[in-house]
Amino acid sequence: MVRSGRGDEGIDGIIKEDKLGLDAVYIQAKRWQNTVGRPDVQAFAGALMGKKANKGVFITTSQFSQDAQTYVNTISQKIVLIDGEQLAQLTIDHGVGVTEVATYLVKRVDSDYFSEE
Repeated sequence: MVRSGRGDEGIDGIIKEDKLGLDAVYIQAKRWQNTVGRPDVQAFAGALMGKKANKGVFITTSQFSQDAQTYVNTISQKIVLIDGEQLAQLTIDHGVGVTEVATYLVKRVDSDYFSEE
């Protein structure tokens, strides 16, 4: 489920981990050029607490400050931080929003073919 705009209460999306919706991962996404600092991550942690949630993913197209990264290791909720570089690698790894341009075939000699019996 995607939520956006005013009134999203600091949550941009929700991923239900099972068909019954017993557990959910909450998503916050920031399309920024500036570094995302601790106050933004702390606000997301507060939004998770408001939802009684234990898990969240904070995604940005930029990067996180060291203070923000340290903060997520000190709280009881599990928040995964995904920066722009990691996001780009994930899109490539999973084929999301990318197009294959070329494929290279590498061959080796089959020694069994040439063996004498």
